[in-house]
Amino acid sequence: MSTAQATVAAARTFLFVPGDRPDRFDKAAASGADLVIVDLEDAVAVEDKESARRSVAAWRSLGTRTVVRVNAPGTPWFEADLAMAVGAGCAVMVPKAEDPVVLAGIAPGSPLIPLVETALGVERAYEVCSAPGVVRAAFGNVDLAAQLGVAHDDSLALSHARSRLVLASAAAGIAPPVDGVTTAVRDTEAPASDTAHARRLGFTGKLCVHPAQIAAVASGFAPTDDQLRWARAVLGAGGSVTTVDGQMVDRPVLERARRILAGTDPA
Repeated sequence: MSTAQATVAAARTFLFVPGDRPDRFDKAAASGADLVIVDLEDAVAVEDKESARRSVAAWRSLGTRTVVRVNAPGTPWFEADLAMAVGAGCAVMVPKAEDPVVLAGIAPGSPLIPLVETALGVERAYEVCSAPGVVRAAFGNVDLAAQLGVAHDDSLALSHARSRLVLASAAAGIAPPVDGVTTAVRDTEAPASDTAHARRLGFTGKLCVHPAQIAAVASGFAPTDDQLRWARAVLGAGGSVTTVDGQMVDRPVLERARRILAGTDPA
């Protein structure tokens, strides 16, 4: 795995910044987010697409610590967006991801983050996650909710889709997925509660739309003190079947303890 791929796989916080707001680029980079997503798609009006791409290309910090959300394949801007992102060594977030054939033809060697945000994308989640170049999938709760006619912040309504993406990622052997956005930027409790829900389902990262959300999301995906204590006790008990805190310990439990200490376990 390349450095860029490993960075995408390990990130917990992803902060969006509009591609037509170069005045915010450096602020986003200094926010503490693991990765900054420069958005050329939904955040940019049609008449500003070309100028936004030029602004992103001119940003001196563009590189392996950034992701470019390109416009969707088939749009007039996709090819130029992709060429710019790949040339800068960025990971590429592909919106409306639902066709593995399209993903396979995008950019060999570039870390891909398919944004699964349609009903067809959810139904094809395993094929999407298995496409060449895909390092990690992300969940587009707002677009999917609009298509399904449910509220984008209704955790119950979207729990099946989220679980499908978690299962597909595991089956495809890629990193656990990144959860969708919390749009309530003035609600200080929502990012933490949404992160806790996503973590229970198996997500290990989250998309953020405001710097104020980053701390709660990062903390929510970090192992707790109790989990770290448990993991150390399990690994200290040896490699054979035994018990820790009255619970049986065997190989799968040992593997989970190792993931917790490595910071890669979602539970």
